[in-house]
Amino acid sequence: MPADDIPPLTTHTAFMQWEFAPVVTAGVIVAAVIYLVGVVAVRHRHPAGPWPVRWTASFLAGNAVIVIATQSSLGAYDDVLFWIHMVQHVLLLMVAPPLLLLGRPVTLLLHATRNPVHARVKRIVRSTPITVITFPLVGVLVYIATVVGTHLTGFVNVSLQHPVVHDLEHVLYLVVGYLYFLPLIGREPIRWRLSFTTRLFLLVLAMPVDTFTGVVLTQTNHELFPAYAGRRNWGPSLVADLHAGGAVMWIGGDFVMLVMLLVLFGGVARSRRPLDGGAWVESARQNSLAGGALAGVGSQTLDDDEAQLAAYNTYLQTLGDAHLPSRGDSHLQSHGGDDAT
Repeated sequence: MPADDIPPLTTHTAFMQWEFAPVVTAGVIVAAVIYLVGVVAVRHRHPAGPWPVRWTASFLAGNAVIVIATQSSLGAYDDVLFWIHMVQHVLLLMVAPPLLLLGRPVTLLLHATRNPVHARVKRIVRSTPITVITFPLVGVLVYIATVVGTHLTGFVNVSLQHPVVHDLEHVLYLVVGYLYFLPLIGREPIRWRLSFTTRLFLLVLAMPVDTFTGVVLTQTNHELFPAYAGRRNWGPSLVADLHAGGAVMWIGGDFVMLVMLLVLFGGVARSRRPLDGGAWVESARQNSLAGGALAGVGSQTLDDDEAQLAAYNTYLQTLGDAHLPSRGDSHLQSHGGDDAT
């Protein structure tokens, strides 16, 4: 539906006006199916310690947020109302990525696969390019540049005039949000391990950019994005719409960051447990040892911490020396060698 033909935004149209995006729908469905296949694989491999439901729910919720941001009334009205555009941006940049991260998709992939896929994925995750891209300061700088560069320049006008640019903007927000929040609240097996103080510092370092951007938009007394002109003959004026969008970025962004602070403090409380990998990893280990199933060691020994991984492999080797004949020793080495490095 052309932007100038869209009906006024009301309570009814807010729930009933949807805009179908086939590419987004296909991408979300593929991601969800692959994730659920991994969950089933882990359940079969560790029946006594299946993949936690809360992690699955978080990942699926992240996909649902993407759908809502791009295909609900938010996607239908983002070309005619700037404040809707900003709600969409907050969801794609600051809400969907953390939910996806809390689902630990990379960790699930590693636990659900065997060698050689397991070893290849692990090498990619620990490779130099990924290590550079996931460097915490890189995420912070890219986050700041994205928020300022896409809201306080003429980029919004370009995105409104070119639908492809608008779609790529959505992808940009998801990627940037993922990179920024990954070292802060993510538990994926990347090389960077940050203390609570460092994560708190990086979070606080980026918080002012949302406030700054919102304040600038709310204090501007002329229309910054003329591409919105003529797209509707109802609703707030262009300047009032601009101010509402600034308030969304200011208040909404700060609210999300406050939630992230609570998540960080919650993570500190959970980190006092014996193993950083969580209760699920320990449960899977105990289940494996109780059944004597050493054949699957190659896919079960991944841990977030290399020191813990090495210690666990040493323990397995000791167990094999004590209880297995020489044939068993060779079997252990052939399945566990890839993960010991």
